[in-house]
Amino acid sequence: MTRKVADCRRFPSESHCTLTISGEEEEVLKAATEHAVSVHQHKDSPELREQLRNFLEDEKTG
Repeated sequence: MTRKVADCRRFPSESHCTLTISGEEEEVLKAATEHAVSVHQHKDSPELREQLRNFLEDEKTG
């Protein structure tokens, strides 16, 4: 299974967040959603989760 990565550095924010989360897709999606809500004050919603899922990239290896 391909690991996924969510990297806040791809999206400029007022907090200048540099967090990167990697793991299996559902793990990353859950952690990224919790991070978006608690740090970036987004509202947890199906739309947010879909945006985050589209934001995930395959982890580069090697």
